[in-house]
Amino acid sequence: MSEVWISAAGLCGATVIGSLLGFFIKELPHKWNDSILGYCAGIMLAASTIGLILPAFELNESWWLVAVGVMAGAFFLNLLDFVTPHLHHITGLGEAEHHNNAKLNNVLLFVMAIAIHKLPEGMAAGVSMSDIDASSWTVSMGIALQNVPEGMVIIAPLIMAGVKPFRTFLISLAIGLLEVVGVWLGFALGTVSAALLPVMLGFAGGAMLYVTSDEMIPETHAHGYQKQATYALLLGFMTLLLIEKFLE
Repeated sequence: MSEVWISAAGLCGATVIGSLLGFFIKELPHKWNDSILGYCAGIMLAASTIGLILPAFELNESWWLVAVGVMAGAFFLNLLDFVTPHLHHITGLGEAEHHNNAKLNNVLLFVMAIAIHKLPEGMAAGVSMSDIDASSWTVSMGIALQNVPEGMVIIAPLIMAGVKPFRTFLISLAIGLLEVVGVWLGFALGTVSAALLPVMLGFAGGAMLYVTSDEMIPETHAHGYQKQATYALLLGFMTLLLIEKFLE
């Protein structure tokens, strides 16, 4: 049981650490901000494929269930386009101010995508911890490393969109705690049945792919620094691939 607590604390702690780092990048010029966001987009692209979708296929021979999960995750994020203008209670801003802040609506869509995949990510780590051996820590370590830049991505855009720093940190902490819940839920399910996990992993992967393509990449290409952002994306993608390779 102590291993499960270590995994849960590590995943949540990595998100918190990344969030604290995010407070220091809010004043960066667009050139560097787009590069950092591109790097995080590369991390998310790799995480969604090698960390969520491919493991989902490996866990279930019914490939079409995973494919449906991926498309359902993307479609759900598309539906959130209609929901985010009504999330002013989360940001602490007035309804009119929130409604007229298109940038904040886009940021919240992105933050919601991160929150959505935290639960199944935690479940993936929890399921792996249900049979403790040397390889069981690979999933937790990989997700924890990914959580640092994700935590940065949560904080910086919210602050730049006008959300107060303390409320922004609380949002980040709540998202990190979702992963703690996911670890314990996954651990419990791992001792009974992992039948639902592949579909949930596919759903989370689809949500990540959607928001990366629809929000992050266009944002990095909107200020004239698309070349730097593209190379940063490739660097982020290769970073997670190499981490996965060394953790095998």
